[in-house]
Amino acid sequence: MGFTPLLLLYLLASLLSASDSESSFVEDDLPYLVDFYKVRHQEPELSLHEEKTAKALAGELRQIGFEVTEQIGGHGIVAMLRNGDGPQVLYRTDMDALPMIERTELPYASEVISENNGQQVGVMHSCGHDMHMTVWLGTARYLASHRDEWKGTLMLIGQPAEEIGVGAKAMLNDGLYQRFGVPDYGLALHCDPTLETGSVGLSDGYSMANTDKMNITIYGVGSHGAAPHMSIDPIVMTAMFVMELQTIVSRNVKPIDDAVVSVGAVNGGTQFNIIPSEVQLELTIRSYTDEVRDLVHRRIREIAEGVALAAGLPKEKYPKVFNFDDAYTPANFNEANLTQFVRASAIKSIGEEHVFEAEPMMVGEDFARYGRTADEVPTVLYWLGTVTEEKIAAGDLPGLHSPYYYPEIEETISTGVRVNVQTLRDLMPK
Repeated sequence: MGFTPLLLLYLLASLLSASDSESSFVEDDLPYLVDFYKVRHQEPELSLHEEKTAKALAGELRQIGFEVTEQIGGHGIVAMLRNGDGPQVLYRTDMDALPMIERTELPYASEVISENNGQQVGVMHSCGHDMHMTVWLGTARYLASHRDEWKGTLMLIGQPAEEIGVGAKAMLNDGLYQRFGVPDYGLALHCDPTLETGSVGLSDGYSMANTDKMNITIYGVGSHGAAPHMSIDPIVMTAMFVMELQTIVSRNVKPIDDAVVSVGAVNGGTQFNIIPSEVQLELTIRSYTDEVRDLVHRRIREIAEGVALAAGLPKEKYPKVFNFDDAYTPANFNEANLTQFVRASAIKSIGEEHVFEAEPMMVGEDFARYGRTADEVPTVLYWLGTVTEEKIAAGDLPGLHSPYYYPEIEETISTGVRVNVQTLRDLMPK
């Protein structure tokens, strides 16, 4: 759909408001959803290992009348609820957790230990995916029991492997749109560790960044540490390279554009008196537009080769640059008309004073892939507030991926479900 159909829906939706039955149902359903949340928090699973989580979600949706298909792109699930003629709306939740030991000391804290890259690690939902799943389920339960309030097809996606950026791509490559139809719109939410619970935040345009992982090996000529004149020192070259990288954003990227180039790991050498023959670096690169992304990648390679040339190395010893294409996620772009629509629905649901303009961030989210296909599906991802006013005032705000982060449960669930239900009712009016 283009602007005109969405505008017509917007005008129709403006005549609707949050119903008393909605608020009553959500509040009555909270005990069930709180229990569900705590189980999901206590039973996290790592990326690509979400088998039990997916089965739990699939079972819940089958019980309330959804047609559920499992094992889409790994442990992904697709749940369809067809309710007459109308738009088809995709609503996605992610399911995977992170490899870390939980430090919250909550009575329902995760104590799961799992294997990750050959090591035993703790597992924790420190990015809010447990809350995402709970709000997703609460939304499904309301719409399944109030089919007289909407018309269309609800397409619920339970996505694996968001944390490593491969889940959405895997589901799309497994024929998601070919098998279940191309949605007219796509929605998702993400917990915000700085926004007060009871509130949401969203903005149109770019809201999250292109994310790239890059590994670089800088070669040299090793020698005794007491005879540096016999070496071409890769550690010195690395220092020059890292500092020169800082000029990409400050001198190559237009000041009105955005980019980040961060070196997160430097590994080289074995002993204090040995100049090594190589050093390995790991980088993360963030941008919004494809043009800036291509520019940054090109300049990294040029700087790496320039440092090697200046050091007197032959071409066969120029740095090796490896970009992890599988780890790339495109920038999340909130389509302007749909963003306006979601904002209006949220205002009707929770009040204008609780709907905020969110700042774009350089974090990544592979939800963007559902919109960036040949079908160009309009999508919006909004932020869901998760912390109390008291915590904000005290500055007690552990960030996402912190072992101390957790959302306030009841009001966060209630807010997310109410905003989602209102938005979906407005997008699929009776």
